[in-house]
Amino acid sequence: MKAHEQQSRGRRGGTTKGNGMAEARVIPIRGDRGPARSEERTPPTSVPPMPMAPDEQEKPGWETALEQVLEFLRRRLAGEYQVDEFGFDPELTDAMLLPTLRPLYQRWFRVETIGAHHLPETGGALLVANHSGTLPLDAAMTTVAVHDEHPAHRHLRLLGADLMFTLPVSGSLARKAGATLACSPDAERLMNSGELVGVFPEGFKGIGKPFRDRYKLQRFGRGGFVSAALRTGVPIIPCSIVGAEETYPKIGDIAPLARLLGAPYFPVTPTFPLLGPAGLIPLPSKWYIEFGEPIPTDRYTPADAEDPMLVFNLTDQVRETIQHTLYRLLSQRRNVFLG
Repeated sequence: MKAHEQQSRGRRGGTTKGNGMAEARVIPIRGDRGPARSEERTPPTSVPPMPMAPDEQEKPGWETALEQVLEFLRRRLAGEYQVDEFGFDPELTDAMLLPTLRPLYQRWFRVETIGAHHLPETGGALLVANHSGTLPLDAAMTTVAVHDEHPAHRHLRLLGADLMFTLPVSGSLARKAGATLACSPDAERLMNSGELVGVFPEGFKGIGKPFRDRYKLQRFGRGGFVSAALRTGVPIIPCSIVGAEETYPKIGDIAPLARLLGAPYFPVTPTFPLLGPAGLIPLPSKWYIEFGEPIPTDRYTPADAEDPMLVFNLTDQVRETIQHTLYRLLSQRRNVFLG
């Protein structure tokens, strides 16, 4: 009887065998479906990742930048770049000239640009701005604003005075950056080809005025820029710049020295020439650049450019728009250097 019970327990528990050796125990695993699995499992085999090819490995940032610089120098030395008939070099402008100006734009003057959506994405237009600051930094900052703040990243083709192109270094750089002589034929050719052209009608009267006359617009010449816009049918975009007047406050002028150098003026500021070359560092005033609503000219004909009253009225409209915008921006500014 006892032997029969022991055999019965052995069959139910599966723990012993007739020869006394232990056998593997099978534990049923309850699931939705499927047979019982053994407690002893074979671990999955891990496949090591394939090594990346040398060309697929991510390069350090400095190495990529160095390759770009070397490739840029190679193209320059080999002459593999293009300039237009005015000498504009877009590759050099984007790679060297604009990056040089951006620290001034972003960190020193902390320029805030307003109304960039008023600039057309394509096609010709004439941007008309006030001029100030003793040195033409406002033209440079406006160029950065047009390129960096506009979705199409357009280049502003400035119209400059004769003096700028006679200087050995600045004249060549101005040509490379897209500037050309301030004359109607050149302006009209640029606008007819779909370029965004910038002009500062006050000229040296605006940039060289004394600090006591800050933000008071000077005469806009004879309205030649309006005639050029009428002949080409492009919109006129008023541009108001606040902050440039305080970069080099002009408190005096050494006229004999200016005549000796062939310059329109030789400025005296609180820091120059008292501090020597250090006086050329601009004061970190807070800047605002606002592009106003375009004034259309396409409803006129090219023959209307010869109407002196029409030219005068449009010139006065642009001037008054810029002046009123300057007053509004000044009333909103809390501090010259903090904005």
